[in-house]
Amino acid sequence: MIMWRKFKNWFNQNFYNREAQLRQRYLDIKNHDVEINGTQYFLAKAMIPDIPEILGIERAVYGGQTPWDDRAFRSELMRKNDRLYLVLRRNDWLVAFIGCSLNDHTKDCHITNVAVAPNFQNHGLGYFLVTTIIKKARQMQYNKVTLEVRVSNTRAQKLYRDIGFVDNGVKKDYYFNDREDALNMMMDITKIG
Repeated sequence: MIMWRKFKNWFNQNFYNREAQLRQRYLDIKNHDVEINGTQYFLAKAMIPDIPEILGIERAVYGGQTPWDDRAFRSELMRKNDRLYLVLRRNDWLVAFIGCSLNDHTKDCHITNVAVAPNFQNHGLGYFLVTTIIKKARQMQYNKVTLEVRVSNTRAQKLYRDIGFVDNGVKKDYYFNDREDALNMMMDITKIG
């Protein structure tokens, strides 16, 4: 019995925990300056104090609505092992954010949220954030990245297709407030060289 316990402890320290340590290493984002299309921004892991600004971007983007409320974002940001949320700042103002859930069992990275403040749209910030998440998913040896987008949001659909996402069905009445359909999109990242 003692030998079994010793073996189990050794195994967990050398193999089981190694996977968790690797994941944590990839999720540990170092806050740093980035240049996007000639403009300096600050990329950081989202934190609870960012929520009011995140909600402000949602209101600006979604006509005064906030699809996710304070409680939903707080719940997401508290989940350190299977969620990753990033923010972009320009001169200390939060101008864009992205979030994803990570499923180790299915090797699926699902982008749950991405939004760019209206004055900063069409400057490459959405592209930068989505491709940053894709790079993280590839580092973690995931198989795919998925997301939903409103069927009426053709600009975002074009961006996602330009990045390499493909249509993967429609989810009827997906959005709670207006029951709009969502286009499900997927990117197989095992085929990226």
